[in-house]
Parts: sequence; C-alpha cells; structure tokens
Amino acid sequence: MYYEIRRYQAQPGRRTEWVRYMEDVVIPFQATLGMDVTGSFVDDEDEDGYVWIRRFEDEAQSEALYAAVYDHDRWKNEIGPAVYSLLIPEKTVVTRVIPTPASPLR
Repeated sequence: MYYEIRRYQAQPGRRTEWVRYMEDVVIPFQATLGMDVTGSFVDDEDEDGYVWIRRFEDEAQSEALYAAVYDHDRWKNEIGPAVYSLLIPEKTVVTRVIPTPASPLR
C-alpha cells in the first residue's frame, strides 16, 4: 500500500474557487470510480497552495484507477479543462510515500 501526496498551486487568488471545485466535483467524481481520497488541505503558509492525498493498495490498482478517472469522457471534456484553468499545472508536485511499520496510516 502507498499514498500519493499531490501538491498544487492554484492560480493567484483562486484557491477558494479551486477548493470548492475539488470538494464539489473532483473528489466526488473520483470517489464514484473507486479512488480513495484520504485528505484535502489548504497550505497555511501559501495562500494559493493546496495538498491532497490518495491511497492505493498496489500498482495494479493505481493503474486501473488512473485509467478509470483520466480516460473518462467527463474528465476529458469537462473536469480536466476546469482543473487546468484553476491551477498552475507546471507547479504540481506528486510524491509517492509508503507508511512506516508503526504508522497509523498502515
């Protein structure tokens, strides 16, 4: 099992709009397809920073969920374009982490 920590930078001054879109559209859409979103956060030190965390059982599940979400017509035609208009895509940082043996997230 592993987690994917995704750090995004919203367009300047648009973080509130971004969070609303994530919580009203992106997260529910991904959850309906089986994605396990374990956390959604705003950066307390960066007014445009946002972080969210997804959990995967293994690489096979990750590949299947990525395909289900990002190959979906709704993502391609509606959600994806909205996401890219609200974020600065080139500032996205994705970190894959594995909980340690004593971690409560294991």
